[in-house]
Amino acid sequence: MLSSVGAFSSLYFATLMLLMSSGLFNTFMGVRLTAISVSEVWVGGLIAVYYLGLVFGARVGHRLIMRVGHIRAYAASAAIVTICVLAQILIDTMYIWLVLRFLAGAAMVVQFMGIESWLNEQTDNSQRGTIFAFYMVFSSLGTVLGQLSLTLFPHLNFEPLVFVAICSAFSLVPVAITRRSHPPLQVPAPINARYYVDRVPMSMMVLLIAGMLTGAFYGLAPVYAVRVHLSNEQAALFVAVSVAAGVLAQWPVGWLADRVSRVLLIRINAACLLALAIPLWGWFEAPFWFLLTFSALFGILQFTLYPLGAAFANDNVDPERRVGLSAILYMVYGLGACLGPLLAGLLMSYIGSNLYYIFVALCGLSLVLLVRPQKVLGDHLSQDAPTTFVPMPDSLQSSAAAVALDPRVDITSDVSHDPVFEDLPPVEERVPAAAEGAPVEPAASDSLDGAGLEGDKPQEPALRSGT
Repeated sequence: MLSSVGAFSSLYFATLMLLMSSGLFNTFMGVRLTAISVSEVWVGGLIAVYYLGLVFGARVGHRLIMRVGHIRAYAASAAIVTICVLAQILIDTMYIWLVLRFLAGAAMVVQFMGIESWLNEQTDNSQRGTIFAFYMVFSSLGTVLGQLSLTLFPHLNFEPLVFVAICSAFSLVPVAITRRSHPPLQVPAPINARYYVDRVPMSMMVLLIAGMLTGAFYGLAPVYAVRVHLSNEQAALFVAVSVAAGVLAQWPVGWLADRVSRVLLIRINAACLLALAIPLWGWFEAPFWFLLTFSALFGILQFTLYPLGAAFANDNVDPERRVGLSAILYMVYGLGACLGPLLAGLLMSYIGSNLYYIFVALCGLSLVLLVRPQKVLGDHLSQDAPTTFVPMPDSLQSSAAAVALDPRVDITSDVSHDPVFEDLPPVEERVPAAAEGAPVEPAASDSLDGAGLEGDKPQEPALRSGT
């Protein structure tokens, strides 16, 4: 295992530096803009357009990689990110900052695509879970170190931005000098989104709200920390503790999710979010240790929503269409991350900073009302449900290319881009010619999907653990 992981050490190190720069930048901008009395609407807008760039940059980035190759595309994108960061030192116009953040997000997703497609292409199926787990660890470690590195800069000048630019440029080095061969990248094809919306609407809602929580957290949790009179170092630690707790909680939550109904776990998660947010509505001035404790608890809850929702969605989608499912979930999650900081920023700007946790409570309440175990009928359970829970990094600090690293998918037999035919021919026409004249025994799938066949009595599918 160590030799397999060591073979990708250069890519892991590039990921670490890339996430350090991103993590530090998001927290620094929230603290810096709050200190100079910039409205929370602008802070939320900056994080929203960054995530918008991450989502929409994937298509442009794919074409760039196809045209010039992985290393050149990665190098050009790293240069663009570095330029955008340094330009913010020279330009004070917020409208231009919005453009720069969008460009930085679009360029950064190309870097993620290059690293993740390399990992995916040169990983055996038997080692995919291990490689993915180490990629998640380095991604999350980079984000945590990025938050903590803000404590190295006691003054809110532009020195942290220079450090962000250094990390961005440093991420070029291991990729530029790697001896690994270029992986091929297939041309993307349209995916039938309606198939997934019909199959897993509840999971889509979970991912949308999870994205709203995550986007608002990275953009406005530092703002909230400063508004409740925490120092810059304390604000950085407030965010870092939440991210670290969310990473460490993935494995125990995964163990539980493989043994308990995942819908029930999501609802309990949402109810806890609602209950824990209420004490932080501004009833009293909380001490620092109290805020750190609650930040850790919120990290456990909000950063496990995405893998829980993804696991439940995988339980209800055919195995050969899970690559498309992961891509759709990524898009929905990204859309939520764009909406979350905008909505929370508006509330905090016009009402008060305590509205951040009122926003969190409203998201938790929405999930409690929408996610109910009695709504799950089990009509679309896959044959391998419940699928194994897979710990997943914050999907927004990644790209849709990472879905192929998920050990639940098999990209060699995936048909996500093929048309979906809902109207199957009668059972008799699906019997092989060699079996003509033999009595036909209805298959298990026919007992579920053949409710409309004449003379057949529909059977109620048994609910299985994790649905």
